[in-house]
Amino acid sequence: MRYRVTLIDDAEKDIEDIYHYIAQRDSVKSADRILEGLEQCWARLTDMPERGNLPRELLNLGVTEYRETHYKPYRIIYRIIGWDVVVYCVVDGRRDMQSFLERRNLR
Repeated sequence: MRYRVTLIDDAEKDIEDIYHYIAQRDSVKSADRILEGLEQCWARLTDMPERGNLPRELLNLGVTEYRETHYKPYRIIYRIIGWDVVVYCVVDGRRDMQSFLERRNLR
């Protein structure tokens, strides 16, 4: 059985922000390419989402129920709940991830 991947509103907003940032600072073509890569990345979570690694910033807090996958430099943070994979955020990994994840309240 395949997992169903859903994005919470915050994750969808993250993607919109990334797209607009790239489109404004580089080009719409580049933004489209990044968006396509991100979509492919979370689409692969329908098969074996357990293969994602545990985010080290959350591990440092003792939180082990979240996983992540990458589309460099972006990190897709998600949680497996039954047969659902819930994406909580899509963020540029060059950011201060500890502060970002604490603000998102992923504990």
